[in-house]
Amino acid sequence: MARSGLALLCLLALLGSPTTALAQASLLSGFGGTAGYGTSCLGKNDDQSSPLIDLSPYFPAGLQFFDRTHTSVYVNTNGNVSFSGAVGTFTPNPFPVADQPMIAPYWADVDLRQASETCETLCLIPALPSTCTEICTPLGCDGSGDGATGTAPACHNPADNGVWWTLEAGRMVVTWDRVGYYQCHDPAAQRMSFQLVLTTAPTCGGPGDFDVEFRYNRCEWEAGDASGGTNGFGGTAAQAGFDAGNSVDFVAIDGSRVAGIASALCTGSNVGEAGIWRYQIRSGVVLCPEAGTPCDSGELGVCAGGRMQCAAAGISCVAELMPSAETCDALDNDCDGSVDEDPDLCAGAAVCDRGVCVEACFEGGCNPGELCNASGSCIEAACEGVVCAAGERCSGGACVGACDGITCPASQICRAGRCVDLCATLTCDECTVCVDGSCEPRCEYAACAAGAVCQADGLCLENACVGVSCGAGTHCEAGSCVDDCLGATCAAGEICEAGACVPMPAVVMDAGVPPVDAGPVSDGSVSFPDGSAGDGSIAADGGDDAGRIPGGRSDAGCACRLGAASGGGDPAPLLGFLGLFGLVWRRRRR
Repeated sequence: MARSGLALLCLLALLGSPTTALAQASLLSGFGGTAGYGTSCLGKNDDQSSPLIDLSPYFPAGLQFFDRTHTSVYVNTNGNVSFSGAVGTFTPNPFPVADQPMIAPYWADVDLRQASETCETLCLIPALPSTCTEICTPLGCDGSGDGATGTAPACHNPADNGVWWTLEAGRMVVTWDRVGYYQCHDPAAQRMSFQLVLTTAPTCGGPGDFDVEFRYNRCEWEAGDASGGTNGFGGTAAQAGFDAGNSVDFVAIDGSRVAGIASALCTGSNVGEAGIWRYQIRSGVVLCPEAGTPCDSGELGVCAGGRMQCAAAGISCVAELMPSAETCDALDNDCDGSVDEDPDLCAGAAVCDRGVCVEACFEGGCNPGELCNASGSCIEAACEGVVCAAGERCSGGACVGACDGITCPASQICRAGRCVDLCATLTCDECTVCVDGSCEPRCEYAACAAGAVCQADGLCLENACVGVSCGAGTHCEAGSCVDDCLGATCAAGEICEAGACVPMPAVVMDAGVPPVDAGPVSDGSVSFPDGSAGDGSIAADGGDDAGRIPGGRSDAGCACRLGAASGGGDPAPLLGFLGLFGLVWRRRRR
């Protein structure tokens, strides 16, 4: 571990340094020793580790961590504990790292050698190395002895700038007490105080399951000099999280190895308590209490809404919806940052206007209740001048959301106009089960209501449904199987089938119906350019609803304004007019 420019870097300790968060979470204490954090500790050292610590008396089933069960551990000076061997690496490598299973509350270049400013100044004078060596034991400020990872010197019960640990039945607490950073900087200027707490899982855990807690009390530096830092900041910042050591599985707290991680850990939390981060290791998998909570995925459009996930790829916000084809609904369905940008969202000559497909005004006229706006489109009169927020459209003079009017099938929730099963991709911990997209306590730990019984899947089931087996697309209610689609109202252009909202199948017209704009036909009906027919029926490209709907079309069109011939009347004048209309339409479309 060659470190260049050590003498020059030593001087940096004499300069002022920025500080970050102070005094957040309190540290657990009362374990004995000089500082109250235990009677076992590391002596003054740099990049070294404890001897192998046997966990068997305290965790009889071991600690199941990803794909292995461990019965011993090393406490490393540089802010972590490891299972397969001592780790002296001072600049944190990005997870995952091969053959290095590790739990790291703050992997960074900790330096337990305490030096005064006088010592650091004298370190620059080659004639006085013994002075430095005496104060900065066992390694001098000049870096002599660096490079060999091994067992740290015997514990000297330091008042601060020390690493302590204590073990008791089902619990291990490791404390980095007001530690400084490399090279031999005075920790009184900038300190890091944090703890790692390992605890046997409570009643909901199995053999080898355990809980992990990171507690951050003082967070005043992020990188040592040899990691590219200056005055404790810059370069490669600290990393926090879990690494299986199999080059595949890991969980890194968001912001690791990036400037600002110290403040993020001390002031942030995943349980709502500043400076405290808790995780559950169940069957070797790292889980976190915030799994299932709503979050912003950082994506655009409908993909922005997400749920927190804690898995091998790290703690992250996973989008609830994936990009889909753009439709006329005032939403960014394809998540590209633009809304309703496709010019072919609406059929025929209709255009998409604020989330609704609208027809062009015919000779200045529109259907009853509509008016012709400045752009030549027929819109609801009540919506003239109404401005809706992003993701909303105007209907009846009021702004409505994409999910308004939609009732999803059983076990699904509406998101951005789509019915989705949020539990399909959510992983909950051993103590919780997914309900409507959130992780809630299993019924073994939260009693069911009267008239219900706890099932093996962790969910409550009403007594009448016990033993009732329902097929796909159905569920049990009051002892009977009920269609999941019962009472469901899908979005326009969708129908509910087998418990899911799916696109409505295309309408297949009779072979005798001519294509749009074909003119008069033998049965006396007429096909209009907007897809409607003279007899009031819907042509092949017509909508699925009798009214104007988002993404759909009006079946009223010109037929409603022209009216129908009275019974027994001569149809020739009407047909003549319609023929003329057909010519005019063709001329306007050229």
